[in-house]
Amino acid sequence: MPRRIFVVGVGMTKFVKPNTGGDYPEFAKEAALDAIADAGIKYEDIEQCVCAYVAGDSTSGQRVLYQIGMTGIPIYNINNNCSTGSSGLFLAKQLIEGDISNIIMVLGFEKMKPGALKGNYTDRAAPLEKHIQKMGQMIKIQPGPMTPQYFGNAGIEHMKKYGTTELHIAKVAAKNHRHGARNPRAQNRKAYNVDEVLKSRKIYGPLTKLECCPTSDGAGAAILMSEDAVIRFGLQHKAVEILGMEMATDTPSLFRDKSFIKIVGYDMTVNAAKRLYEKTAVSPKEVDVVELHDCFATNEIITYEGLQLCGEGQAGKFIDAGDNTYGGQVVVNPSGGLIAKGHPLGATGLAQCAELVWQLRGEAGERQVQDARIGLQHNLGLGGAVVVAMYKKGFAATPQRNISSKL
Repeated sequence: MPRRIFVVGVGMTKFVKPNTGGDYPEFAKEAALDAIADAGIKYEDIEQCVCAYVAGDSTSGQRVLYQIGMTGIPIYNINNNCSTGSSGLFLAKQLIEGDISNIIMVLGFEKMKPGALKGNYTDRAAPLEKHIQKMGQMIKIQPGPMTPQYFGNAGIEHMKKYGTTELHIAKVAAKNHRHGARNPRAQNRKAYNVDEVLKSRKIYGPLTKLECCPTSDGAGAAILMSEDAVIRFGLQHKAVEILGMEMATDTPSLFRDKSFIKIVGYDMTVNAAKRLYEKTAVSPKEVDVVELHDCFATNEIITYEGLQLCGEGQAGKFIDAGDNTYGGQVVVNPSGGLIAKGHPLGATGLAQCAELVWQLRGEAGERQVQDARIGLQHNLGLGGAVVVAMYKKGFAATPQRNISSKL
């Protein structure tokens, strides 16, 4: 029998505009200490740490964690583009499953430059150069940032193929802004309506400014434990089980087929989700709450179908029916998603995890999804990787114990 893995503590800072919230050692430390406090353990109880960030020098993780303690444990520094945070969770889960550790902290943080994403180097091959070349074979690449062109073109393809409209895209963004207004940690807490979204500045194709996620500074953290550790520390009342987690990368279809939707990772999402549903024996219809990677509202639409929340080509009907929000089939991005909450790249996967843990514990305040039992996470990085995870409240009501010694 595989080991059961649980999240027992989470922490997340408020996400803010770049350079308005201090430096990464301070806000990453805040998230880490919040997760440790939430779990009710000591830093000395943690056996390994995985630190996730994209824009930063090597050993930035040690720079953060040495402020908390210098216990000599392994500390990993990882980068997997926008899926970095969930990649850290995936790595930690495997280390516990392999009986290498019982208690691991995953810490994601980012201090970003203002404005659109840009490469850091001009003297070497760009990681996404093949993706750019593929897009250039299908359409003339325009001056300016690349990411809106990837996801704007994918949205145009979906509109042409399935009849979705700019109104559907705006409805998704307005829904996320409405949700984000309830989240005290969100970068943007203004509830924009559909007309305001449509009238905001055009960025590329159908995408307006309010349909695009902002760059952000911030951090998130999670403490993962084996079942033995959860019981040893008496944390059953805190524990949320990771029922399953899958990572997928691109397949040859990315470069073989002429599809912008495939360029932005649709096949990765389909493959990872299919394996997740098969291995957990949980149907997408059983999911109550979803945190998915809405870097652009068009990607949320595509991802509804990739995660089987609705049928292929049915996203427009899904949106019009209100099946993506409170009172519908499933609540998608109650946190506000990347569009309202913000997107500090390395922290996003941990923020998604934290939101789902709070929802499944019933601790999400005014954005609480009623009777939430099953949570689904989707985190995408172009170039590429997708991580999907299924969460469930881990134990029946259990009295709390105060044990903080190592196993």
